[in-house]
Amino acid sequence: MKDPDRQAVCASHAEVQAKVAEIAALRAELDETNRGVLALHAELDIRAEDLLHATELKSRFLTYMSHEFRTPIGAIRSIARLLMDRVDGPLTAEQETQVRFIQDTAAEFSEMVDDLLDLAKVEAGQLEICPEWFEMVDLFSALRGMFKPMLTNHDVALVFEEPHEVPSLFNDDRKLAQILRNFISNALKFTQKGEIRLSARRNDDDTVTFAVADTGIGIAPEFHHAIFQDFVQVDSPIQKRLRGTGLGLSLSKRLAELLGGTVALQSELGNGAVFSIRLPLRLPNQSAGTRGAEQS
Repeated sequence: MKDPDRQAVCASHAEVQAKVAEIAALRAELDETNRGVLALHAELDIRAEDLLHATELKSRFLTYMSHEFRTPIGAIRSIARLLMDRVDGPLTAEQETQVRFIQDTAAEFSEMVDDLLDLAKVEAGQLEICPEWFEMVDLFSALRGMFKPMLTNHDVALVFEEPHEVPSLFNDDRKLAQILRNFISNALKFTQKGEIRLSARRNDDDTVTFAVADTGIGIAPEFHHAIFQDFVQVDSPIQKRLRGTGLGLSLSKRLAELLGGTVALQSELGNGAVFSIRLPLRLPNQSAGTRGAEQS
């Protein structure tokens, strides 16, 4: 073999050896990466299991504590009611003010406990949805009767618009009423003057939008993304004077999702707020029975 040919063969052999070494290095690197991925997957599985366990513990704790709180709350409310009924004698004006404060605080505490219990049920997948046909007029009438005794601020009007051209809905009216109660209660806290208006409108895509609009202090845009999260409260002078867990709106969002809908917020600081829920006319994946077939 001539020297040039021998040199060419040697060069080719050296090039092949270099490629083999490069492939071996890449294979070793790939094996190391695969081991890292497997280790990461194992760690993620452990983390997921720990997170699931922590979530279960939290749900059990919230359920247990919510039930345990009910007994003392009930006792406080019962005693306050007896005092207001003057069972043990008359009250002075100052005593009546104090007893009303106890009643209001106990009622607020009871609502917090109910929210905690419902939130625990939602997270555990144990909150039952019971859909049935219902009329908007009946729902609004029930809400009007519920909030009438609570309107102590004469500078705020609670308006229920007549739900024109809104058909019957097949959904869980109690859960919907709970969402709207949360929206109205929230509006009452942050509206010192003007009105709170509840309306229902049918949309072109066979959904209905329920909206609670107020003339209150409003919510700055930077808080919009977090307002429906657990334990979130807007920082404001009025908010600092009010107690609460910040769970009402978070629970409303989760309930709305269980009802096949979504919640939304439109607001600017100082210009009031509109909280709304958009629901389908019929709860998805549920049998609407004979009445549903008739309305098809």
